[in-house]
Amino acid sequence: MIAAPNNETVPTTQFQNPNEHGYYGPFGGAYIPEMLQRNVAELKAKYLIVMQEESFQTDFHALLTDYVGRPTPLFYAERLSAELNSHIYLKREDLCHTGAHKINNTIGQILLAQRLGKTRIIAETGAGQHGVATATVCALKGMECIVYMGEKDIERQAPNVARMKLLGAKVVPATSGSKTLKDATNEAIRDWINNPNDTHYIIGSVVGPHPYPDMVARFQSVISHEIKAQLLTKTGNELPTHVVACVGGGSNAAGAFYHFLEETSVQLVAVEAAGHGVNSGMSAATTQLGKPGVLHGSKSLVMQTADGQVVEPHSISAGLDYPGIGPLHAHLFNSGRGTFLSATDDEALEAAFHLSKIEGIIPALETAHAFAALTRLNLTPQDRVVVCLSGRGDKDLATYMQAMGL
Repeated sequence: MIAAPNNETVPTTQFQNPNEHGYYGPFGGAYIPEMLQRNVAELKAKYLIVMQEESFQTDFHALLTDYVGRPTPLFYAERLSAELNSHIYLKREDLCHTGAHKINNTIGQILLAQRLGKTRIIAETGAGQHGVATATVCALKGMECIVYMGEKDIERQAPNVARMKLLGAKVVPATSGSKTLKDATNEAIRDWINNPNDTHYIIGSVVGPHPYPDMVARFQSVISHEIKAQLLTKTGNELPTHVVACVGGGSNAAGAFYHFLEETSVQLVAVEAAGHGVNSGMSAATTQLGKPGVLHGSKSLVMQTADGQVVEPHSISAGLDYPGIGPLHAHLFNSGRGTFLSATDDEALEAAFHLSKIEGIIPALETAHAFAALTRLNLTPQDRVVVCLSGRGDKDLATYMQAMGL
């Protein structure tokens, strides 16, 4: 059982929670070096106990309300709805403090780290939103913060790098491989191996060794908990027909899907980054291109060569530029419970420009992928579609300006 924001309990179910070894169907687990066994075992033994403590729940939800700004609105997109001849609602995670859903998880994990006696925080980041969210909570709690970020992402996400440094974090470039999210994660894991006693690793998505995929999904599940209550108020029915979200590792999608996972009438639509095209050789559409393998501590679907070497991904959006996917999402794909689509760089840009002009909301490039897929859903006037607007587009203005020729 898990505690919901109103301190009710939510029953464990087939898709919501992994088994005792951290597997969602055939995906998950903890494939880690011996040096990390103690840290991961401590988390596995204590995370649910700590999360269910009344004092933890009180602190967590007080910060979500007073610091993060929850609940975020569920906005009825009138003009977009008219265009698609359907009912489109936007879950406004872009209005969270720091500009994305990532803060929900970092608030939870910093409180957990404190209760575990950790004094030093490390994180990885791609688009920079998780790095900013981690730096933010470390500043709030007065803890040392080191953020690993691919050298390529540091260049294309300069505003978020500046925000992290302003918040007091040390930003360490990852200079190996593709110099993006995968490589930043590698560096963060190396740091954790070298500093096992005082350090907590705040993983930013539903990836990594168990219990991280489950833990992050639980912290992000506040998104779908709010959607149900807000949709009931607006429509008289707490269940949408579709929930749509972009997926790299998949934290915003996990949060948006969580309380609908067992509601089979709700279509769960995950949209990956196709880059220059799924079969172009420059893509990050893991479910289309990947096969079972181990990456960053868990078994999932991974883009890899015939001999198991990781294929470098590509996406215009730094947050989706990852060669794997969280084990929960791999299970949703493998089982058929989730519908997995993809959008190219150009389609994401077009969708971002369109949403900006038709609804006055500039989305993050990651989120734009979700909007790009809406026209492929064959929507009807009876459908109630919720799109998780996972982040705002301030960080992507340089890319948008380049696309506009400015």
